[in-house]
Amino acid sequence: MSDKDEMLAAMLGDQRPDSELTSEEIIERNLRAVEIHFHNENPEDIERAVAVYADDITWEAPARGLVLKDSDEVLSAYRNIFATVAIRKNTSLRRVATEQYVFDDQLGQMVVVGDPEQMLNLPFAKGTEVSLRIAHCFEMRDGRITREIAYELWREAGSACDHDDIPEGATTEVFPAPVA
Repeated sequence: MSDKDEMLAAMLGDQRPDSELTSEEIIERNLRAVEIHFHNENPEDIERAVAVYADDITWEAPARGLVLKDSDEVLSAYRNIFATVAIRKNTSLRRVATEQYVFDDQLGQMVVVGDPEQMLNLPFAKGTEVSLRIAHCFEMRDGRITREIAYELWREAGSACDHDDIPEGATTEVFPAPVA
């Protein structure tokens, strides 16, 4: 078993193929895989976040014209994100799953702290406070993410279009301010 497979087994548990699981077990594992992915989307743990990708991953950010088909390229793209924006707050609005898909809807607040050129087609200059509504569609197979599509709706914080209906029970995580 490879190091990546051992890491994934430790995080996800059951490594049997979907064909050997019940519908409920598949959905539970898919939700767990996406939770592991999001929990580790930070500069220190990003390798763990991409460990839940299948070998044939496709990662898309259509609003910015990105389509990546290599986990090393995705890892590099994440590192560029962390070098460009400091995430201040994230609100999880809803997450639902089937045997094949996980849909996730979030709202993030961040500031552009680095060179915007590091994030292809980021529509804001350094210093801009940004509100990001982001919906993810994850395609799943055997407990791994085979496709991640991040539908990004970028808005300047406080602008006329920075308005969202936050459902009751939504959870918010606040992150420490970046060190200057």
